[in-house]
Amino acid sequence: MNPDQQSRRYQFSLIMGALGVVYGDIGTSPLYALRECFSSTYSIAPDRANLLGVVSLILWSLILIVSIKYLTFILRADNKGEGGILALLSLAERDRPARGRRGAALLLMGVFGAALLYGDGIITPAISVLSAVEGLNVATNVFEPYVLPLTVVVLVALFYLQKNGTGLVGSVFGPVMIVWFATLGVLGVRGIVHEPAVLLAINPWQGVRFLGGHGIAGFLVMGAVVLAVTGAEALYADMGHFGSRPIRRAWWAIVFPGLMLNYLGQGALILSNPAMTANPFYQLAPRWGVLPLVVLATAATVIASQALISGTFSLTMQAIQLGYFPRLAVQHTSSAERGQVYVPRINHMLAVMCVALVLGFGSSSRLAAAYGVAVTMTMVITSVLFFYAARRVWGWSTLKAGTLCACFLALEMTFCVANLLKVLHGGWVPLVIGGGVYLLMSTWRKGRQILREKLQAASLPLELFLSELVRHPPTRVPGTAVFLAGNPLGAPLALLHNLKHNKVLHQRVILLTVRIHETAHVPLARRVNVESMESGFSRVTGHYGFMDEPDVLQLLRACEAHGMAFRPQETTFFLSSETIIPKRRGAMAHWRAALFALMARNAQRATAFFRLPANRVVELGMQVEL
Repeated sequence: MNPDQQSRRYQFSLIMGALGVVYGDIGTSPLYALRECFSSTYSIAPDRANLLGVVSLILWSLILIVSIKYLTFILRADNKGEGGILALLSLAERDRPARGRRGAALLLMGVFGAALLYGDGIITPAISVLSAVEGLNVATNVFEPYVLPLTVVVLVALFYLQKNGTGLVGSVFGPVMIVWFATLGVLGVRGIVHEPAVLLAINPWQGVRFLGGHGIAGFLVMGAVVLAVTGAEALYADMGHFGSRPIRRAWWAIVFPGLMLNYLGQGALILSNPAMTANPFYQLAPRWGVLPLVVLATAATVIASQALISGTFSLTMQAIQLGYFPRLAVQHTSSAERGQVYVPRINHMLAVMCVALVLGFGSSSRLAAAYGVAVTMTMVITSVLFFYAARRVWGWSTLKAGTLCACFLALEMTFCVANLLKVLHGGWVPLVIGGGVYLLMSTWRKGRQILREKLQAASLPLELFLSELVRHPPTRVPGTAVFLAGNPLGAPLALLHNLKHNKVLHQRVILLTVRIHETAHVPLARRVNVESMESGFSRVTGHYGFMDEPDVLQLLRACEAHGMAFRPQETTFFLSSETIIPKRRGAMAHWRAALFALMARNAQRATAFFRLPANRVVELGMQVEL
């Protein structure tokens, strides 16, 4: 097979993966989006004018939000191939971190937007799978008592499969999604043929006239229209998994045509029979095709859940590397794509809370009230951060960036405010989840900052330490000692404690500092810096991006190219382990310090995180009051 054929085959596999991971969520929105627009919540009669107006709003939301905003502009804001709101935040502050109130506001928005995605990662599987299984009620009422148990079984199986990796899941489910989108298109054409007048909804004036003629009621319906574009944020969050080109190609060739035809088909069905608003998606199918369609829809919604689940895995890894989360076990599930990861603890948390939501709400219609709040707020935050990123990265003028983002925000703020009115009816769920995650992220970052300041205050300047070492040389023993140093200008506390208590020093000492940069990846050629110092000391600095995985042994082997030999069997690694003691009237509120201490105790040990050989690690503990 020649290189061109291999490249085309690889690109095709990425498109299949994107269909199976990125577009699952937005691809299954036809199950409930149009139905919810005519639910009793909004009291909108399904007459001709209203129907054409609502379908027009859905179609143009897909065009403006997905096709123009995300695919045309947001996907360009990649941080060395990675996407997601934290990547966008780092671009917005590239080379010139914003300070003062504006900087604090950007940081708060970025972190809170990231936290909201965890709420989406919980609600998306719940509403998608539940709405698919509820299709059994269209065929017969016999299955009604089994809808919730079947939904729980499907969800448990879905989260169990996550350990196999998003690439494998995507390649397996990609062909299923081709069948799904083809089915959406065929069903849509079937409806359009019976009522071609629905094609008038392609005219955006139908949507504008609907909004103008219904006042507050039309405004509130936007809270249901947005259900058609939920999952758009996954396009950006999952960019590191598949790349921007396969994501764009999959949308234009397969996803958008299927969605557009299906929404028009559902509209045609309601246009011909207004009583069909209860479940227009399944009623598009012939009677004999309902049960096979339920099976296919359930498979598609399982895939739909991948979009946000895989996105939360990538987001978690970014948060860990940027210092917003404690160290967690992160498993890389692909040797070809660095962005494909699996985080067991996050997966288990999502699974438990997702099942709890299904059992607590009991139906997809009730869950729809909770859905959309977090999505729309994240969209608004993304547009604001994109404004700053466009100015910093591409040098856009304030007028150019502001005009574009204002157009996005005009629609997204409408979605957002309409959804905030649903807070008392379930919309509080993603806000509580997002608020809880934000509390954890901000507490960890603040706690690490205070801890770092305390440790730096207790450390000895390296130059002073080395001068004292010359005047009072200790006993030197054979071998190499590697001390991890968070502060490259100070002597590590583990070094001071080892010298104080053991009275010896290795013949060769390496002070190793690992720096995580606010860029996705650091090339291997710029991964390590080596500086020789007096008294057998060397300073090694390792550079990683927030999507790279630190590997100390690999880093030290790379030092050989800089003239520093590395012998693993003669090397001992020294780490300091801090035990946090919350105290009253400390630098943090007592309850928050206790939360930080709890998170620190449950973090992954540095030995595993930095891939150190466990039998060559010595940990020196200390207590720190916070």
